[in-house]
Amino acid sequence: MTLSSSAPPATRVPGPRSFDVRAVVSDTRAILARGDLAAAAAALTYYAAIAVVPWVLLAIWSTTWIRGASSAESTWLGLDVLIPPDMGGRAVFDEAVVIGTGLSVLSALVLLFPASFYGEGLRRACLTFYPKRDRFTGWRSRLSVLALFALVPTLAHIAVTVGGSITGLAPDGGGSGGFWDLATRVVVGFVTVWLSLAVALTWVYWKVTPGRPSLAIAGVTALVTASFIAGFAQGFLLFLSLPIDVGIPYGGLRVIGGVVAVGLWLYVLHVLVIVGWALGHALDGARVDDRVG
Repeated sequence: MTLSSSAPPATRVPGPRSFDVRAVVSDTRAILARGDLAAAAAALTYYAAIAVVPWVLLAIWSTTWIRGASSAESTWLGLDVLIPPDMGGRAVFDEAVVIGTGLSVLSALVLLFPASFYGEGLRRACLTFYPKRDRFTGWRSRLSVLALFALVPTLAHIAVTVGGSITGLAPDGGGSGGFWDLATRVVVGFVTVWLSLAVALTWVYWKVTPGRPSLAIAGVTALVTASFIAGFAQGFLLFLSLPIDVGIPYGGLRVIGGVVAVGLWLYVLHVLVIVGWALGHALDGARVDDRVG
């Protein structure tokens, strides 16, 4: 009699799934193909025109809580040497500092209303590419973005401290104007803007824009997007140093030309923000696919 033994069928143990960069890029492009990226960025820029200045003034005002209005004003004004003077950017910066440090509590509270429109613009712009129905879009997004105000004092303090440490490297701040002074200013400025924006964008991608990515994916997406925006900001400073009369296309009205120029830069910035959101949405979809598979 022959005894036969049969081994149980081997079970396949799935190994770790590899991250497919091409699939994520393809998914990102598919998400952006659902709508008009140019129109969405233009709409977001419209909302930004309402909200950007209030956020800047609130950031400046928050530094008066510890330093006092007079000390904060002198500290901020000392940073204007980092702004190229060719296009008149310093005068605009100085005026914003004077107004921001002189705000009353009531004025700051009023500024929160126009500042909240940035949240609505961000959500509505991304909803162009989001197929699901959204409820309470306006007030929901405005309240969500106002939560960022809790981070404003810390980020503003970091900006003032880091900026003050490199003013001596600027030509008008006592620097030599050499290559290493310029390189140090660019690197320090890039890293500061990059990490500060990454913190803010993490919250934006996590809670303000549509979709529900994990905090980790929102953070990774924010770091990637903020790196591009930080480099973009250095390009904007270079643009301000060019001896160009931006009022020429408008009959010599430099104010109008300046507003339009800033609007165009904001438009490109918002293209990056929306593409970053789409990337995060694609990454979150890949994470779900891996978990299911």
